[in-house]
Amino acid sequence: MAELLSVGLDVGTTSTQMVVSKLEVSNRASAFAVPELAIGRREILYQSPVYFTPLLEEKRMDARALRKILEEEYRSAGIRREDVDTGAIIVTGETSRKENAAAVMEAMADLAGDFVVAAAGPDLESVLAAKGAGAVDYSEKTGKTVLHMDIGGGTSNLALIRRGEIVATGCLNVGGRLVKIKDGCITYVSPVLQGIWNGRVGERLSREDGEKLASLLASALEMAAGLREPDSLLERLTTREARSALPLHEPGEEITLSFSGGVADCINRERNWQEYGDIGPLLGQAIRKSRLCGGDYVLGSQTIRATVIGAGCHSTQLSGSTVFCQNVTFPLKNIPVITQLHQREQYETPCFLALPGSQAVGYVALQALAAELAEKIQPPVYLCLERDLAQALGQALALRLGRNAEILCLDGVKVSRGCYLDVAAPVGPAFPVVVKTLVLQKSCT
Repeated sequence: MAELLSVGLDVGTTSTQMVVSKLEVSNRASAFAVPELAIGRREILYQSPVYFTPLLEEKRMDARALRKILEEEYRSAGIRREDVDTGAIIVTGETSRKENAAAVMEAMADLAGDFVVAAAGPDLESVLAAKGAGAVDYSEKTGKTVLHMDIGGGTSNLALIRRGEIVATGCLNVGGRLVKIKDGCITYVSPVLQGIWNGRVGERLSREDGEKLASLLASALEMAAGLREPDSLLERLTTREARSALPLHEPGEEITLSFSGGVADCINRERNWQEYGDIGPLLGQAIRKSRLCGGDYVLGSQTIRATVIGAGCHSTQLSGSTVFCQNVTFPLKNIPVITQLHQREQYETPCFLALPGSQAVGYVALQALAAELAEKIQPPVYLCLERDLAQALGQALALRLGRNAEILCLDGVKVSRGCYLDVAAPVGPAFPVVVKTLVLQKSCT
């Protein structure tokens, strides 16, 4: 049994935190079958304090302060960058829209080990939060359909889970840090509230006005959960990056709501409404009084730490039942995924071609596929297959392209166009793989 040391760093709208985990790699297949390697037990070794995300100004993160936090937490955890095998650095919520987000993460990458990566985006964040909060495990154990809501400082990330499988994700511009206050006065109003709320920087914010805004935001979450008839508010607060229409579930489908994120800590515990310098406590109480908590609901086993635990413990898959690797230098980072050969022309850099594959591919069909790929793709050739076909296909390609060609064929990894892959050096026969739904990109709502 092999072990991986994983680091997760979440740079969120409100908070920044790190987690160090140990992942055990096990073989689920019998001694007489093709190895089926998977990540089994996950053990959290270290959790950092929760820091306020350092900002130089509203549109720029403080790269120097972030780097200092990471350096100090590595010392506190007793690890070195060369010890790290896998993991993810993710910039989430409104922070992912900061002007220098990509540059900050690139500058920090050298401290993050050879495989911890910079990634962001609502789909990935929704998946990591649902896993880190325990919502996926809860759905699998109970058989219930769960709608998980991770409500942070800038966004609420949604994941619909059926029988332990995440089937859809969504994202709303709803969070506790959309309005910041100090000494009773407004110091920041997120642009996403333009045309929705009239508060301005410099004005005093009464508790009554704050509660009205929190109630409005909670009603958008009710619409996303199918508990209130959708109107223009839901459309205006749905992020442009979100790929699925809300609500995510079918009309009339019975669901259990699950909550995580910093705001979730304020749902069942009333706090001083100005304690955090934002409307988070008011939003938590508005959710508690809303239809969202009128039926079957649970708080995640992790709330504010859900996303970072998801990044540190659940961002990595393994490929290793059958693989083929020739002349590849690891790690591979941010390799885009395509699903059709003609899409290769759109990229100047190497791509992974995703092939659905089949459990029963005959010799003739395999050789024909290898011949077509060898003719149309110049090395390096990176392939990603769902079924156990990678080794045979890789060998057939090597015969056509030669021993000097760079070829990597992975199996057992589910991807789609628009994803990006990071692949680390093998651990035994297995290759750790991170599937990133979206990488950092400039966007606005």
